[in-house]
Amino acid sequence: MHSTPRAHVSRAEGFTLGLIATGAVSVGIAALVAIVQRAIGVFGDSPTVPMPVTGGDVEALDGVADVTAATYTAADVTFTSLPTGVSWMLLLEGALPALATIGVCAIAWWLGVSLIRGRPFRASMPAAIGIVACLVIAGGLFGQLAGAWGRAMLVEHLSATDDAVTDVFWIFLVQLDLAPIGWGFALALVATAFQLGTRLQRETEGLV
Repeated sequence: MHSTPRAHVSRAEGFTLGLIATGAVSVGIAALVAIVQRAIGVFGDSPTVPMPVTGGDVEALDGVADVTAATYTAADVTFTSLPTGVSWMLLLEGALPALATIGVCAIAWWLGVSLIRGRPFRASMPAAIGIVACLVIAGGLFGQLAGAWGRAMLVEHLSATDDAVTDVFWIFLVQLDLAPIGWGFALALVATAFQLGTRLQRETEGLV
């Protein structure tokens, strides 16, 4: 019984795959740097937090041609400092999606290297992609919930000294983005395809 010869990629294909793998690593490093920068921002002095507000009219656009209405629904608010619990929640808001990005980049790098070596259908690849799919969904949704909960905690903290802030800031507001669920399902489908590819590769090698 002879083993199946390994298919080697061409030089051009290897260069393209190497470029993609390098790009994935670069994006992953950038996501890690973003987490550090966000931690410095929310735990440092005079942090600025985007806050959803009840809104109002943008009077500067009154009378502008072709503009029928203009309102604002958010404001960048700078605080002297943030409560520790709020800082952690706001950190998770950015860190969880960034961690999901790092996971996707790690899979892209691993897949690129595996393709260069001519062994894309590794036994552990479907499970790894499935884990990243769950990470994308959880990171996207829980990140949004953490941000909303942190801002609610901040409004509660401010209202303890001035009830008027509840007339400006939403007490609790989640502007849910369902895109992470779609990306997670897409990755789950890719994981299923790799599972089938791994099984077919194993069966083919057994026949040769």
